[in-house]
Amino acid sequence: MFTTAIVQNNPTREIPVDLFAAIQALKQELNAVILAHYYQEPDIQDIADYIGDSLGLAQQAAKTNAEVIVFAGVHFMAETAKILNPNKLVLLPDLAAGCSLADSCPAQEFAAFKAAHPDHLVISYINCTAEIKAMSDIICTSSNAVQIVRQIPLDRPIIFAPDRNLGRYVMQQTGRNMLLWQGSCIVHETFSEKKLVQLKIQHPAAEVLAHPECESPILRHADYVGSTTALLKYCQKSSANSFIVATEPGIIHQMRKEAAHKNFIPAPPINSNCNCNECPYMRLNTLEKLYLAMKNRSPEIELSEEIVTAALNPLQRMLAMSTQQI
Repeated sequence: MFTTAIVQNNPTREIPVDLFAAIQALKQELNAVILAHYYQEPDIQDIADYIGDSLGLAQQAAKTNAEVIVFAGVHFMAETAKILNPNKLVLLPDLAAGCSLADSCPAQEFAAFKAAHPDHLVISYINCTAEIKAMSDIICTSSNAVQIVRQIPLDRPIIFAPDRNLGRYVMQQTGRNMLLWQGSCIVHETFSEKKLVQLKIQHPAAEVLAHPECESPILRHADYVGSTTALLKYCQKSSANSFIVATEPGIIHQMRKEAAHKNFIPAPPINSNCNCNECPYMRLNTLEKLYLAMKNRSPEIELSEEIVTAALNPLQRMLAMSTQQI
């Protein structure tokens, strides 16, 4: 359940002709920084001050000197920025931009699950609500999950939440047996293994890039598995000229910018009649909504002091334990 208050006074709905110029002007007026995830639409990526995955965005939010943080992503990401900057204004263009993975781990149910295993250390993937972060010992991202789990003493049992696919991948990489919460991402569970194999036959020289939130049958076919930032870096240095990309296709905008001479093919979903591999929540944010959020200083993310205090420590532990700098 979102712990968000909407602050909105005399909102304007007028949209200027040149949104890019208007947003730049507001950024100067507000002393604002625009942080955007790779899964945002291309226009938002192009106007952002920083584009990254969850680890990079958390690192940027932790060190920004801006007075206002405009978060072009989903709700849990903006919450993370607020936890790290409780006295700053944090704006989210569309409050409905949630996360199926975060929704798959209700706070009350997880509290009971944790209470049933009191000796376990709780490592939670950053794709969770502020309430789940507050119940965690350490937060991780897909960039640093393996690295963080390897730092936990072997005799300490671990609960890993909420993504079962990332948890399974981390177990394979580390050899650790962890108790997994059975959550998942609707986007990364829509890829079709059969269609992926067919695509590989059509493009035999293409390498398959996959995010660890994908299910095991997809990961088995991957030439490289990594976070969105890791996938982006890999395609730049790889000698291959063609890639099948098994993650949200928003990242392909950056891949084409960084390696314009290479070919990027989105992995196909099970249902060929929909854009199921596009995150419906990420795509709720638009350039127009981003402008209006800055113009109206709303919608604003607000969290209780109790939640912020409890969730801050596990986030800070993640940042301290992660040697990977973006």
